[in-house]
Amino acid sequence: MTEGTTSAAAEGADTLTRLEQEGEIAADYLEGLLDIADLDGDIDMDVEADRASVSIISDSGSRDLQKLVGRDGEVLEALQELTRLAVHRETGDRSRLMLDVAGYRAKKRAELSELGAKAAAEVKSTGEPVKLKPMTPFERKVVHDAVKTAGLRSESEGEEPQRFVVVLPA
Repeated sequence: MTEGTTSAAAEGADTLTRLEQEGEIAADYLEGLLDIADLDGDIDMDVEADRASVSIISDSGSRDLQKLVGRDGEVLEALQELTRLAVHRETGDRSRLMLDVAGYRAKKRAELSELGAKAAAEVKSTGEPVKLKPMTPFERKVVHDAVKTAGLRSESEGEEPQRFVVVLPA
């Protein structure tokens, strides 16, 4: 192993350790919140795509966790920002942590990937750009990834909260 690959491996291990620490801090914060709100849920931590990923799940199938999702995921977005702030307070570093509650984001990711693939197919068949409805940053990222996978490119246009994805011909 060369000196360059050794330092790259060490840097990768440091990043993984840092992301795991973010997940631990977030889990502690969220467990406290669940206790205060008197909600039942288990915390699952992972590292995905260079981000700490934390999920609140329930074995009971209870709809209580839906309170933490809110209408169109608005409460989930706010809770994610609060969790990121809690991590920032502890580490001093900005966090890109992703939070999911009751599988909401996972389901939304699948729907948005399908939307991106359909829009790409439409652009391929018509040769014309397709503008999608306004979306959150998370939603736009998922669509951009799906369009890229389909072999096309896309860009975001507009100002928040009306920012939207335009899928472009090749």
